Amino acid sequence: MKITFYWPGLIAALFCMAVSAAELDRLAIEKQLAKADKNHLADLRRKDLTGLDLSGLDFTKADLWGSDMRNADLSNSNLSGLNLDLTVMSKINLSGANLSNTSIFGVHMGSANLSHANLSGSRFIANLDRANLSHANLSHANWGVDMKNQPMGLMRVSLNNANLSQADLSGANLNRALLRHAKLLESILKNTVLFAADLAGADLSGADLSGADLSACNLEDTNFAGANLAGTRFKGVKNKSALKGIDASKNLEAAIFE
Repeated sequence: MKITFYWPGLIAALFCMAVSAAELDRLAIEKQLAKADKNHLADLRRKDLTGLDLSGLDFTKADLWGSDMRNADLSNSNLSGLNLDLTVMSKINLSGANLSNTSIFGVHMGSANLSHANLSGSRFIANLDRANLSHANLSHANWGVDMKNQPMGLMRVSLNNANLSQADLSGANLNRALLRHAKLLESILKNTVLFAADLAGADLSGADLSGADLSACNLEDTNFAGANLAGTRFKGVKNKSALKGIDASKNLEAAIFE
């Protein structure tokens, strides 16, 4: 029997409940970060950081693996290149944060604030339902399914009801992503891989989809009004007239229907 996982953060939640986490405040964390270097990282592994104001801090020399950061404020912080696998980040504030080239796997980030965050080159397999990613930079991010590595069943990023308005997803890989009722108004999706993604009810009005791959997607009630469809691939779509707002899209004659 094939098992499909839509909420990998459940693993992280159970894991964090099982460990004994230390109580820290901002001052204690700042002291650890000040002393840290590449060979002696600030040890924040599995720590309880819930609700803390950690905004504007540089965590690039810290180990945050498995930490609990629910409701914490890490806005404008630097988390670039970190391994944040199995952390808990529901309702976290990461607005304006640098998460470029960061790995986040098996994490619950429901309702997180990632507006204006730098997520370029990052690798996410997480639950981001209802998250705010407006104006975020996801260029060349790899949030797609690795079909060669699915030992626990299909694990994929979930962005249902997320706000990605005016976000930059150019060159990103979101194959098989869940984007039901997601807001992608005026987002940049140039050459984005959305193969087999679930975009049912998503709003792509005004988005730049030039060169994007929407083959095998669920496009039921997806809104394309005002979207740039130059070179957009719709393999598997037999009746393009059934696509919502398609008559009000741009460069429809240059879209590819197979």
